[in-house]
Amino acid sequence: MNFNAVHHIAIIGTDYRKSRHFYVDLLGFKVIRENHREDRNDWKIDLACGDIEIELFIKEDAPKRCSGPENAGLRHLAFRVESVEETVKELNRLGIETEPVREDTFTHKKMTFFRDPDNLPLEIHE
Repeated sequence: MNFNAVHHIAIIGTDYRKSRHFYVDLLGFKVIRENHREDRNDWKIDLACGDIEIELFIKEDAPKRCSGPENAGLRHLAFRVESVEETVKELNRLGIETEPVREDTFTHKKMTFFRDPDNLPLEIHE
């Protein structure tokens, strides 16, 4: 086996307008393609994130998932940024609340968390 890169990450949102606005207009991810899937009654928006794609599925009736950082399953999605402090300022200016900046115990790099419209924990890390 040769797992050498992540191809994509899939996120499910429940409100098309809020999720698209958050990921495209606020966070600045570029839309690669966007399709309404009538057979599944959802939207699939593929977003560019460096060499990785984010598949943003929007399904209004998707069941809620526990998304606390200590729940079993995917813990959070982390994005590398040049400056956590500058990114926090920009997120806050856009109305996105962030946790206090702290230092990662093991890497000694700055990091913090914020949440998407469906309460998915997102991290920024230097």
